[in-house]
Amino acid sequence: MEVINKFLFHCEFEKRLSSKTLKAYSIDLKQYKAFLVNRNVVNTLLMTKENLKDYLQFISTFKPKTIKRKVASVKALFNFLEFEELIEINPFRKVRIRIKEPMVLPRVMNVEEATKIFTIAYGEFNEMNNNKESYSFKEKNRDIAALELLFGTGVRVSELCTLKYSDIGIGFSSIRVNGKGNKERNIQIINKDIKKALQNYYQLFSSDIENQKYFFINRLGNRLSEQSVRLMIRKYRKKCQITKNITPHVFRHTFATLLLEQDVDIKYIQNLLGHSSIMTTQIYTHVSTEKQTEILQNKHPRNDLMIVR
Repeated sequence: MEVINKFLFHCEFEKRLSSKTLKAYSIDLKQYKAFLVNRNVVNTLLMTKENLKDYLQFISTFKPKTIKRKVASVKALFNFLEFEELIEINPFRKVRIRIKEPMVLPRVMNVEEATKIFTIAYGEFNEMNNNKESYSFKEKNRDIAALELLFGTGVRVSELCTLKYSDIGIGFSSIRVNGKGNKERNIQIINKDIKKALQNYYQLFSSDIENQKYFFINRLGNRLSEQSVRLMIRKYRKKCQITKNITPHVFRHTFATLLLEQDVDIKYIQNLLGHSSIMTTQIYTHVSTEKQTEILQNKHPRNDLMIVR
C-alpha cells in the first residue's frame, strides 16, 4: 500500500530513525497490511474503529511487549496520515487501548560474578604477555576493553559496536554514544583501569581503527558485531562456571543496579543509560535487594524501640 511506503520513507529520510526501528515498523506494517487484505480492506485510509478492534484481537496471541510494539507501529502510521491530512479521523482517537505488561525484573550479576569474569579475562591476558605478536594477544586486549566499557558505562551492545574513534574524548576520558532514536549522550570515563584498557587496545588496533573508523574491530578488520560480543561474554561465563545466563545487557543492568546500591540519584543513572523516561530506570529500584536488606538491618525504626520486658 502506497501510504505505508510514504510513511516508511518519512521515517527513514525525514525523521532519520534507526535501522532497527525501521525494520520493526516494516515487519509490523507488513503484517498489518496482510490483515487488511484478509479482511477485504483494500485502502488503509478507510481503516475504522471496528477494523482496529479486530486487529487488536488478531494480534492478541502475541506477548504483551510484542503487542505494544505492533500497536505503536500502526499508531505511528495513523498519526503520520493525520498530520499529512490524508485522513480526517484517526481511529486511534476513538479507541482506548491498555495493554498490561507484566513486570520482568532485569537479570543482574553480583559483585562476585563480575569479579570472576574480569579475573579470568585479565588472567588469560597476562598469560599471553610472552606472545605479544600473536593475534590472540590482541584479541585478549580487545575483550578486556569491551568488558571494561560495558561494565563501566552501561552502554548497550549496539552502542558499543557502533562506537567510532571520533566519539572518544582526549585521553579516553569520555565517550559520545549514539543511542536509541539517534539521541546522543556523553559518558565520562574516570576509572583509570578502564582508560588503560582502552588505551592498550587502541595501540594494538590503531591502523585498523583509522581505516574502519569504528573503534572495536574484528579479525578481518571490520566492525565488531554484536553477536561476537555476546559469544565472547558467553565464553568467559562458561570458563567461570557461572550458570546464570549473562549477556551484554546484563552488564548494563548490573552497572545501573550497583550504582543505585551506592546511593547514586536515579536521575543520574537515567542520564547515563540514555533512558528517555525515568519510569524505565525505576525498574532497578525493584532489583536492589541487597541495598534493601542493608537499610532494613541498619535503619529500621524497630531498632530504636527500647522495650522493657
